[in-house]
Amino acid sequence: MKKLLALLVILALTFSLVACGGTDKPSGTTDGDAQTGTFKAGTYEGEAAGFGGDSSPIKVSVTLSDEAIESIEYTADGETPTVGGAALPDLVEEVLAAQSTMIDAKSGATITSNGFFEAVDMALEAAGVDPASLEPKETATKDVENIDKEVDIVIAGAGGAGMTAAITAAQNGKSVVILEKATIVGGNSSYATGGMNAAETHYQAEQGIEDSAQLFYDDTMKGGHDLNDPELVRTLAENSSAAIDWLDSIGAPLSNVGQAGGASTKRQHRPVNDEGKILSVGTYLVEHLTATCEELGIEIITDAKVDEILMEDGKAVGLHATGSKGNEITVHANSVIIATGGFGSNPELITQYRPDLEGYVSTNAPSITGDAIALLQAIGADFVDLEQIQIHPTVVQTDGSLISESLRGDGAILLNKEGVRFCNELLTRDVVSAHVNEQTDSFAWLIADDVMAQGSTVIEKYVSKGYMIKCDTVADLAALMEVDEATVQESLDKWAAAVQNKNDEEFGRGEFDANLTDLTTAPYYAVKISPGIHHCMGGVKINANAEVLDTNGEVIPGLFAAGEVTGGVHGGNRLGGNAVADFTVFGIIAGENASK
Repeated sequence: MKKLLALLVILALTFSLVACGGTDKPSGTTDGDAQTGTFKAGTYEGEAAGFGGDSSPIKVSVTLSDEAIESIEYTADGETPTVGGAALPDLVEEVLAAQSTMIDAKSGATITSNGFFEAVDMALEAAGVDPASLEPKETATKDVENIDKEVDIVIAGAGGAGMTAAITAAQNGKSVVILEKATIVGGNSSYATGGMNAAETHYQAEQGIEDSAQLFYDDTMKGGHDLNDPELVRTLAENSSAAIDWLDSIGAPLSNVGQAGGASTKRQHRPVNDEGKILSVGTYLVEHLTATCEELGIEIITDAKVDEILMEDGKAVGLHATGSKGNEITVHANSVIIATGGFGSNPELITQYRPDLEGYVSTNAPSITGDAIALLQAIGADFVDLEQIQIHPTVVQTDGSLISESLRGDGAILLNKEGVRFCNELLTRDVVSAHVNEQTDSFAWLIADDVMAQGSTVIEKYVSKGYMIKCDTVADLAALMEVDEATVQESLDKWAAAVQNKNDEEFGRGEFDANLTDLTTAPYYAVKISPGIHHCMGGVKINANAEVLDTNGEVIPGLFAAGEVTGGVHGGNRLGGNAVADFTVFGIIAGENASK
């Protein structure tokens, strides 16, 4: 009798599971039939970590009918507005069209895309639907048309240099089209966290900071080991103040002035919010540049990979690109500007020019793969310093996220595995990276305190993403680092004394001011770092007019370049804050001269 009752219970449960879609068979399917997409109508919630991490997840509200995914609403406060935030509206449309999350992630926003898919899957599972059973529908795609147009200026790359050049040209009354390989704009510029170096600015004058274009020039040449092109460095330094004024003019002031490694004084200009907290310069500038492009009617075509520079009688006359749907995009123009960035996300090129960097993580955007090198070589352009690839000392190894150098400029210090400080944190990036690599297991901890955290949205973001760990006491900090508390306390005390006395007896850091943090205010914030690939100093040769030069040193008519795609500005090592200065100064110059 007991066996019979047990059998009846098993049969009943089996029937119930099949009726509810609770077996291994996908919901809405029948034997021999494909997935029908039958859902349980209602609204379901889901969340998952995106770029903002577990502390600021992507949250979705998915509404289902009995037959389809009807709508998806989301909140994603932790996503970078110009990267993941820009990709999310398209992801919603594509999931609704495909009725599935098994679609491609957005180029340049992979972490956000995957987090969004996971959150939607969670909501579907709450409705009793197996997301893996939802094969993407073949949407009735519109016939993809080829594009053929003519403008005054066409630009490859919608990062900081490309958009700056476009805005400058449009302000001169020129028609402009930008072709961008990725789904979203910004490129590596969106990843910049520090600031922009500039000398003799009105912000420095207002804050009593003494600086000069000559000192900026000297620091940059020294930092680049004198491999830099002196003419380009002179152009960078002497035009930097005007570039700050230009950013003011488009509503993007960089009013906070701090110090970065290799600089003799405070010249790294940074944005602040309404509360006076320091912001990440990259997302801030990309937001303002994108908005200004929209205001000026500059057309940006995304998902357009440039594959040819059009030439006619030795002059650049346009660009050809291939769209993500295979369509051809041809833009004829009087002038062409190349602003596609470096090749920090191309391991093959990295190891080709620097075999010793094989295996290093990269801080670069996924789209930064050096496509322009072959295109420029094909038309006879010359290159310089391609082997000069910078590693940044403070990189999170799990995903290549960069910890801004500006934190060290404000007073953060580096402690090794033993809990001991081991170098002047404001030496040039290559030197600090070498010091980190010399430590036990080639890593260090970057330590900040609550004074720094209260004034920085940058630190807030690092904490929300789980990079920086909050430690309420020195004992907690030592426990995180797995070292003796007394050793950590001694290292902190030595730093506090150095700040108080304005004399770093241990390592000779000579830059002290009243705003430098002494790291005496708990809680503390710590992040484990090692060096990672950060910037390609080498690239195509240009002159001070941002004109591209051929292998004979002659100008290629009609062709200009700006930003990380170029070489010569930074020599053997780029100073923190000089990349933003580079793309702004030479972006303006390229836009001005292309307009002529």
